[in-house]
Amino acid sequence: MLLHVVHETRYEYSPAVKTAQHMAHLKPLHNEHQQVLSHQLAVEPTPAQQTEAVDVYGNTRAFFSLQVRHDELVIVATSLVRTSPPPVVQCDMSWEEVRERLRYHRGAAYDPAAEFCFASPYVPRHENFVTYAMPSFTPERSIMEAARDLMHRIHVEFAYETEATDVSTPALEALELRKGVCQDFAHVMLACLRSLGLPARYVSGYLLTEPPPGKPRLVGADASHAWVSIYLPRDGGPGEWTDLDPTNDRAPSEDYVTLALGRDYADVSPVRGVIHGGANHKLDVGVTVTPVDASHAAS
Repeated sequence: MLLHVVHETRYEYSPAVKTAQHMAHLKPLHNEHQQVLSHQLAVEPTPAQQTEAVDVYGNTRAFFSLQVRHDELVIVATSLVRTSPPPVVQCDMSWEEVRERLRYHRGAAYDPAAEFCFASPYVPRHENFVTYAMPSFTPERSIMEAARDLMHRIHVEFAYETEATDVSTPALEALELRKGVCQDFAHVMLACLRSLGLPARYVSGYLLTEPPPGKPRLVGADASHAWVSIYLPRDGGPGEWTDLDPTNDRAPSEDYVTLALGRDYADVSPVRGVIHGGANHKLDVGVTVTPVDASHAAS
C-alpha cells in the first residue's frame, strides 16, 4: 500500500518565545516491510540550524534551533511510504520459556532484546500489572496466545477517552482508571509484559485515516497512534518482533505506518524541546494518512 502522511504540529505561545531548541521523531522507519520513498520536514519560522541523526533504536531524530523571537511554531512532516503486510509469525513457545531465555544466566549468550524487559520512565514493573496479566498468562500457555488474550482484554476492559489522561499519566494510574488513549493502552500492556519478565517495546506511528469501503474506521486514525511489539526467541538464531495493537484489538498490517520505536513514549515523542519564553502555549496536532494511486505517484 502506498500511503501519503502529513503530520502538522502547531504551537501558539504567549508571551513570545525568544529562543528554542527542539528534537522531533517525525520520519517513518525504513525497513523490509516499510519503505520511505520521500520525506520532508518543514519548520516555520526557519531554523537557524537543522540536522538529522539516527538513535540507538534506529529511529531518525531531527534537531533544529530557533534564534528568532516567535509567537507561533509550525512543524509539518510530509512522507510517502510504501507498506506491505508483515509475515504471520508463529511461536508455540510458552511464555515461561520465553521469560527464562531472556533471564540473565552466567555464561549465557546475550540477547539484545533483554534490554526491553526492564522498567523505563513511563513503564514501571509492578505487582499490580502482574495481577492484571495473570488471567491471560496461565501456566504453559504459548506466548502468542497469552499476549493476544492480554491485548483483547485491554481492548474490552479499558474505555477510550481522550480527556481521561494526558501524556504524563503514569501507567499505574491508567491501569486503575481503566481508561485513556492509545498511549495508555500501550504502556499498560508493556508494563504487564515486562513485569512478567517478557521483552516488549513501544511503537509509535499512524493509521490509515479513512479505511477502504466496508472496513471499520480504526480508533486513533486522525492522530499519532501507539501500539506494542513483543519479542519471540528462536532456536539457533535471533528472534523476531511482532506487533499487537490493544486499542483496536488486532495485529497491525499495511494500513499502519511505523514512525519510531523505543522503551516507551519518552523515547519517541513526536516533538519536544527547551524554550526561552512562552510561559503559556496552545498545541494543535493533525495527522492525515491517505492512500496514493501508484501510477499517480510515479508520475
